[in-house]
Amino acid sequence: MSTSLRTLKGVGEKTEKLFAKIGVTDMESLLSYYPRNYDAYEEPVEIRSLEEGAVVAISVAVITGVYVNQVRNLQVITTTVADLTGKISVTWFNAPYLRSAVRKGSRFVLRGRVVRKQGKLQMEHPEIFTPAAYEEILHSLQPIYGLTAGLSNKTIVKLIHQVLDEQKLQTEYLADEYKERYHLADRNFAIPAIHFPKNMQELLAARRRLVFDEFLLFILAVQSLKEKTEEAPNAFPMHPVWTTEQIIESLPYDLTKAQLNVWHEIERDLSGQALMSRLVQGDVGSGKTILAFLAMIMTVENGYQAVLMAPTEVLARQHFQAMEKLLQEQNIDFGHPVLLTGSDTAKEKREKYVLIASKEANLVIGTHALIQEKVQYNNLGLVITDEQHRFGVKQREALTTMGNPPNVLVMSATPIPRTLAIIIYGDLDISVIDELPAQRLPIKNCVVDTSYRPKAYSFMEKQIRQGRQVYVICPMVEESEGMDGENVLDYTLKLRNVFSPDIKIASLHGKMKAKEKNVIMEAFAAGEIQILVSTTVVEVGVNVPNATVMMVENAERFGLAQLHQLRGRVGRGEYQSYCIFMQGNGAKEISKRLQILNKSNDGFYIAGEDLKLRGPGDLFGIRQSGLLEFKLGDIYQDADILKAASETASEILSLDADLSLPQNEELQRRLSAYMKEDLQNLGL
Repeated sequence: MSTSLRTLKGVGEKTEKLFAKIGVTDMESLLSYYPRNYDAYEEPVEIRSLEEGAVVAISVAVITGVYVNQVRNLQVITTTVADLTGKISVTWFNAPYLRSAVRKGSRFVLRGRVVRKQGKLQMEHPEIFTPAAYEEILHSLQPIYGLTAGLSNKTIVKLIHQVLDEQKLQTEYLADEYKERYHLADRNFAIPAIHFPKNMQELLAARRRLVFDEFLLFILAVQSLKEKTEEAPNAFPMHPVWTTEQIIESLPYDLTKAQLNVWHEIERDLSGQALMSRLVQGDVGSGKTILAFLAMIMTVENGYQAVLMAPTEVLARQHFQAMEKLLQEQNIDFGHPVLLTGSDTAKEKREKYVLIASKEANLVIGTHALIQEKVQYNNLGLVITDEQHRFGVKQREALTTMGNPPNVLVMSATPIPRTLAIIIYGDLDISVIDELPAQRLPIKNCVVDTSYRPKAYSFMEKQIRQGRQVYVICPMVEESEGMDGENVLDYTLKLRNVFSPDIKIASLHGKMKAKEKNVIMEAFAAGEIQILVSTTVVEVGVNVPNATVMMVENAERFGLAQLHQLRGRVGRGEYQSYCIFMQGNGAKEISKRLQILNKSNDGFYIAGEDLKLRGPGDLFGIRQSGLLEFKLGDIYQDADILKAASETASEILSLDADLSLPQNEELQRRLSAYMKEDLQNLGL
């Protein structure tokens, strides 16, 4: 399975490089490159029942000639088709071969998206089938893969078929009793069926098994980490210090009751015999950062080093500046606090490594550059990670293997119900900050359709003229074949045509280099950019108290928990903030989902309600945020599978703690590969 793709027919150097771009380097990673969605080929519908936005098939006759127009560099082909219930205009782009194929009087099944142009419905660029050819694929589900420029869906389908045809059966590593108990398909059924399911039933069975496997490996990895930390005695005994009490007393605001409770839990852990392993969950803006700072100050006052690791450079820099400001205001002298990030020059890094190794720097804040091998800590007593799900299990392990394992504090703004959090963060105790500071103004929300756009733009302009800033979120980076929705690049151009030139508009997305992203984020944080058009990369991004408007385009394409996270980017300052959820699809069920956000600002409530409204059709369309980066699993939607995997992991480990029995050989191999892949993803 680790054989190179080059051994496959039709794969040369160029194709191999394109696959590497999407993370596929061998047969195994090709088979686990799952479809991101499926096209369902259903019975054709009548023309009179067509609705805007739907992707459907119609069985029709061509009733006019074919017309060809040249529009800039685009060749547009149009004709009119009809069935017994009505007629509709059809358009294709850059498809000159259709001029001879589509003749007046011929019959076809056309399948495509229905759009409204100049008040009339038409079908745009449909696939074209003879009635017999459509009959053959009727009711089947065709896979749609995530692509990169130059790589087509057809190529991926062809190669996966090739591997499945030539591949021997894989060793099954799950005992029959578990498969029977949890209604799990065999792995050798699940792999082909996730790519080419014959029907929805097969797809659901395949997905259930593969999600179970993902969760099982993750939980086994977490359990192995728990074992290591539980065995380790606390090598950093601490006692409470006056400094933290004085800081709490002299803050310009009062800590909430929930913050104080959690702080006492942290203080008790740090002073205890056992190592601290604690998760602090709290909604965006609930005041987790000040607790992290207090824990770091207590650690340093006790003579040890403390580290805070953030998911982005901009956030790390903001934390560093906030910490410096706090120390200054409180008149605390801690030598050389250090900020260490990937974009430091080699010389800067060397200088900082010296400060850290000599313990001149006892407060260190940064990105995952903090866990590269060259960093030598000196009595590292506390490690805090911010937005844990951006850090894999292995990152926590990398930090614990540097000398004596330190105390660990993890902060997350992702609202995970407690029962699931206990499974996912199996190696951590859990604290929840369940109230927001009194001075926070609740965000005003509205769910609207695209006809509201002009109004939204004039509202945004009004806010900008008052000196405020705006986020606009789009689901895609660039236009994508077969995907309908706003994209960052085109939307940025569109807004530049809408707003006057003195309003600075910039874009941000995951395909940009880290350096570019930092420049944009910092310019936005400094108020030099008024409108930031972005994908969800801002979700864990940056603290801009001056941003008061968040508009999310195609809000229906995001999970509610993720929309709630995005909304938390505004409302961080003293000004009233607003969130506009723009619904690109008018379906009633979608409106019902989005209204939940309108009603509540409580992340836990929203996550729970979102779960109740999910159906089997939502399997792929709506992903929650990149939580823990599972390929298929979604901890909210697949909560029952997560619990089943957790029970199974406990049973397997109780009988064979180090997976050394012959029946667990394959499971041990897969777990090692999983841990190794996790490490590679971190660049370690």
